[in-house]
Amino acid sequence: MTTSTSPARTSRAADPARALLALVIIGCAVAAAVIGPRAPGGIDPVTVMTRNLYLGGDITRPVRAVQGLGGRDALIALGHATHELRTVVDRTDFRVRSGLLADEITATRPDLVGLQEVALWRHGPLQLDQLGKPNATEVDVDFLELLRTQLAARGVPYEVAAVQSESDVEAPAFTGDPFAGTARQTRDVRLTIRDVVLARQSSGIHVLDSGGRSYAQHTELDLAGLPFSFVRGYAWVEVAAGPLRFRFVTTHLESQSSAVALTQAQELVSGLVARTDQTTVVVCDCNSDPESSQPSAGESVAPDAAYRAITGAGFRDQWIQSGAAAGPGFTSGFSESVDDPDASALRRRLDLVLVRAANGDQVVAGGGQVTGTLLDDRDPATGLWPSDHAGVVLRLQLRSR
Repeated sequence: MTTSTSPARTSRAADPARALLALVIIGCAVAAAVIGPRAPGGIDPVTVMTRNLYLGGDITRPVRAVQGLGGRDALIALGHATHELRTVVDRTDFRVRSGLLADEITATRPDLVGLQEVALWRHGPLQLDQLGKPNATEVDVDFLELLRTQLAARGVPYEVAAVQSESDVEAPAFTGDPFAGTARQTRDVRLTIRDVVLARQSSGIHVLDSGGRSYAQHTELDLAGLPFSFVRGYAWVEVAAGPLRFRFVTTHLESQSSAVALTQAQELVSGLVARTDQTTVVVCDCNSDPESSQPSAGESVAPDAAYRAITGAGFRDQWIQSGAAAGPGFTSGFSESVDDPDASALRRRLDLVLVRAANGDQVVAGGGQVTGTLLDDRDPATGLWPSDHAGVVLRLQLRSR
């Protein structure tokens, strides 16, 4: 015997299907409103971020401490200054700040993040017979690992798409006088700084290739008779967003010399990113303020020189292109202790997004935002800001030829 299905039962069975369809339609409408319309060719906007993590202390402290000193006095001053620097790093605790940075990234969900000052702090036994040799292996804090762990805990995992190691320096740290037998808290302290590109795993961005380079021009210092090289460079990835391929670069130019920063900028635009057949996005702590055209004391080169070198090579400042609706875009500089009472100290625009479109390609910037500047962005218990810099997030609409 055949049993027919009643109209009422058919209608009730269809209700969940209709509801699901309605939710899908509403979801698509909301997504379209958030993301914006696709460009011709069906390419969704790409959101990029530049973020200096702040290594945790003023790296020039040991440099200042040994000025005018030599021999034993210089070595003691270096040991004391390195110990003090490492103490400051503990106070500006990246275990706290990494959570604040992860909150920023989670809220803005950039597809690609260019990181600078991604520090790896290590220590080892004091070895006065191997001064300056970077051989300490005991990890104290790995900024990259902590940040990735915090992001994964928030359900927004990122893959490490490129890592470029730059400065790798080690110095003795102690209190007292090792020559008089009164030294305490003795150790060697090692700092490795990296430039890193992160790619959001659910973004639809596909990493095709990656690499990096250190600049030939860098700062050489003699501290207590020890040679120290402070190296800068860049990391890059080649990615596919739909049918479009482009190169994404993160770099950190020299902060202590505008002349060195200028030479590094010239290396940048004449090297890897000088390709004109591919759209290139550069995010940076450029240490070059577009509004500072007068050389600082003791400098022959103006602070904006590196910026002018990059933009003069065809790279367009996307904060300006976006209309700067979010404000002046100031990103620097909080104090060394990063516990400032407010963000009024941010008076320079050093963290930038610069794009050169390949022939036939077009890039339209929109949705600019400076992050890490609101009082609510601080840690309520310690008062720490996420970094001594603010971050910059921009949405880029890429149109392929």
